[in-house]
Amino acid sequence: MAMTKLYRNGFLLAACAAVMTTGVQAAEDQPLWEIGAGVAAFSFPSYRGSDQSHNFLMPVPHFTYHGDFLKADRQGIRGSFFDSDRIDLTVSLALSPPVSSDNIKARAGMSDLKATFEVGPQVDLTVWRSDNRARFVKILLPLRAALTVEGSPQSIGWVFHPKLNVDITDLPGMAGWNLGMLAGPVFGDKRQNAYYYTVAPQYATADRAAYEAGAGYAGTQLLASLSKRFPTYWVGGFVRYDNLSGATFADSPLIRKKDYLAGGIAITWVFGESSTRVKVND
Repeated sequence: MAMTKLYRNGFLLAACAAVMTTGVQAAEDQPLWEIGAGVAAFSFPSYRGSDQSHNFLMPVPHFTYHGDFLKADRQGIRGSFFDSDRIDLTVSLALSPPVSSDNIKARAGMSDLKATFEVGPQVDLTVWRSDNRARFVKILLPLRAALTVEGSPQSIGWVFHPKLNVDITDLPGMAGWNLGMLAGPVFGDKRQNAYYYTVAPQYATADRAAYEAGAGYAGTQLLASLSKRFPTYWVGGFVRYDNLSGATFADSPLIRKKDYLAGGIAITWVFGESSTRVKVND
């Protein structure tokens, strides 16, 4: 399920993806596309390791597309370059929100964090799949380059986020409900970790020592989502647990909280769908 990407406001696309699981049954004929809209509520820390959180209520789109190359569904928006019974090569995308240092005590007086865009290849390895393809266990291996979202984008390194992905369609005793779970470590190169956690000497204060973040382990994330598609609408929600204990930048003065929960819920209504039917295989 699309549960890995998290961002805020217009940049909340990842968070929307986390709850916008369509509840599509695997290996069944589905509309080529469907479109709708709804509303979602989210709660997130200002950045990973922040002790300040923000709550949001916002409109969200509902869109699925099952083309031969481009797909947008419960596993996110992706292009499929290579597809076999056990190995898929796709594109992984992610966004993160802008952060105004004026609103974050830990970053007071520092440069704002720009919104970032991440893109790169992802290899999906299917470890196990039920005969009807409604349930599966996969290993996801995305490697993404990160760029700031601004007039002159700047490269801020690479992110590697291997994950174990378990999807269960039609939970026992809960027909139509779909459960998805993701868990895995996060790794960043020096530029990536430094962008968020380095404190340059000019920003050092009595309560915030200068600090230089290095490359390596950047914590572990666990995420679960639950959703159901009804005839004319869809409901879903997710919760994410993030733990930064043992991260290479754990001693950064910008880390104020090493573990936390984030989550969101959404409801969308389907306004229209294609009359063309295609077979969907996870």
